[in-house]
Amino acid sequence: MVGWIEEWWLRLAVGLVGSGAIALLAFNMRSLTASGAWSAVAMGTGYVMFGGPAWFGALIVFFASSTAWSRFKRRHRFKRDAEANYAKGGRRDAGQVWANGGIGLGLCAAHALWPGDGWLYAFAGVMAAVNADTWATEIGALSRTAPRSLLSGRSVPPGTSGGVTSLGSAAALAGAASIGAAVALLASPPLANAPAEAAPGALFATAAAAGIAGAFVDSWLGATVQTMYRCRVCGSETERASHCGEAARRIRGFVWMTNDAVNLASSAAAGFLAWGIGTALS
Repeated sequence: MVGWIEEWWLRLAVGLVGSGAIALLAFNMRSLTASGAWSAVAMGTGYVMFGGPAWFGALIVFFASSTAWSRFKRRHRFKRDAEANYAKGGRRDAGQVWANGGIGLGLCAAHALWPGDGWLYAFAGVMAAVNADTWATEIGALSRTAPRSLLSGRSVPPGTSGGVTSLGSAAALAGAASIGAAVALLASPPLANAPAEAAPGALFATAAAAGIAGAFVDSWLGATVQTMYRCRVCGSETERASHCGEAARRIRGFVWMTNDAVNLASSAAAGFLAWGIGTALS
């Protein structure tokens, strides 16, 4: 009993210190807002307390890679043009942090309480989906060809919700596969410091498949039910309720179905798919 308590206190301390250092660095690099940084500390600490290397390792891979892509491409003209219509800028706030990592933390805690392979498969799918979507957004915005609507196939302006490009789709697959590789590697001995919970190859393939599926679900939701507005000044279709200094006119979607809500729903769908695949393989 004493050993168990000591381990939890150690995990809490390591989580707070490690997550705090990463969040402070990200805040100073203007990758996180103040609310995003505090949320990252709470989330990162939770992952360390409840999970092993595969769990918090996947979170670090997601955050580090997405931040790196965003910073590397931040000054690119095509990306700036696309970002003008996004609901939020490059700095992630609390809503974005929890939309991307909240379900994963819940699965991590559930696995700690009721261990089972299904939780890890679902987690791999969730994180693969959010990473795939982020890579597709960051890299796809640099495409030299105009995106096409997932529904109609027609060309749409860069930054349009539901628009896809070949470059963005390839980036989504790469982003999903990177999470699959990280989870498969970190969940295997000796890095896991425990017997393998699931076959590495199955984890990798499941994460890649569920992640790319989740990215396309995200695009489909963005093209159908996400709330969108029309700027009264420049006429652009945008995720922002205010554009060009004026209140924009809502033209479709549900008010509550923001970009964060779309991310949450699509990652949940990917997690459910991955859980189903993992259950079938077990």
